[in-house]
Amino acid sequence: MEKHKTLAAAKIAKNDEFRTNYDNIAAEMKWYAKHFQNKTVYCNCDDADSQFWTYFHSNFASLGLKKLIATHYEPSGNSSYVMAYEGGSDLDLPAGKRIELRGNGDFRNDECVALLQEADVVVTNPPFSLFRPFLKQLVEHDKKFVILGNINALTYKETFSLIQANKVWTGKAFDKTMYFAVPESYCSKTMVQDKIGRKVAKMGGITWYTNLDLAKRHESFFSQESAHSYYEDNASAYPRYCNYDAVEVSYVADIPIDYPGVMGVPITFFDKYNPTEFEIVGLGIGNLGKSVGVGNYDRSHKIPGSRDGTVYYRKNDKTIVPYARVLIRNLHPVNKAPQLTKANKTL
Repeated sequence: MEKHKTLAAAKIAKNDEFRTNYDNIAAEMKWYAKHFQNKTVYCNCDDADSQFWTYFHSNFASLGLKKLIATHYEPSGNSSYVMAYEGGSDLDLPAGKRIELRGNGDFRNDECVALLQEADVVVTNPPFSLFRPFLKQLVEHDKKFVILGNINALTYKETFSLIQANKVWTGKAFDKTMYFAVPESYCSKTMVQDKIGRKVAKMGGITWYTNLDLAKRHESFFSQESAHSYYEDNASAYPRYCNYDAVEVSYVADIPIDYPGVMGVPITFFDKYNPTEFEIVGLGIGNLGKSVGVGNYDRSHKIPGSRDGTVYYRKNDKTIVPYARVLIRNLHPVNKAPQLTKANKTL
């Protein structure tokens, strides 16, 4: 039984072994430069070949880091190790100063947790299959972080509740397609070879998650839209849900500036979310955007303040169950300015 568990763990680890490109790391980290000053950064899913390690090691002085730590996971436990760098010659690492770990380098092991407690900021690409426990651990230990995940992680109960409580938010790069270096054994239709001969695979929906403040979080949603939508002008374009007191807004760009009630919007809204402008009420889990035909949709529902349940509406005699919908409320609805009549203009 133990042998089978080890083999299963090794298989999962290989499927999760997506190595992030240096350029994607550098493009994101520049938005958090001020947060790294005199801090200990921990890359706890990384080895000497990781581009996270390479980025922070090569930019150690310019970022003003205090210390850099990385731990390498190896399912067998035979070659797991920790690396630490506190400045000095670039020749010090990665060739030297590796210390063998007692365990396999899993981020949940006691020795890795001890290193986590020493760190100020965690920056890495955790295994996507372990995103939930990885994020939970960071929050429980009150750590700052910038980590990669899939956009669908926004709908996880654990992630959504943290976003709703303004404890986690999305980073600068959101819902992007990125290329990752993958093991030789990995098979995918999206695989190509990069300029240095590595196998790389294309993955969509890649999103950074963080609890470090960045300018994007304070940008006004409505100032980003060149033309504002008004519920008053076209109420029929916003169908009301049959099972919840809210209206459907199928595109983020169409969020009306004047509507005071609850609206269901796509999860891509999180890329524009400013907590001073909107309240997150709940989350409706959808049905892949498919029409389910005529008649009533009789699934049980539990929407307010949670991620459970489904919102649906009627259109052209069909019941429409949209994709997952973030239920939001505009905290400062603005009424449309009255149009000046010709007589008023003359006055």
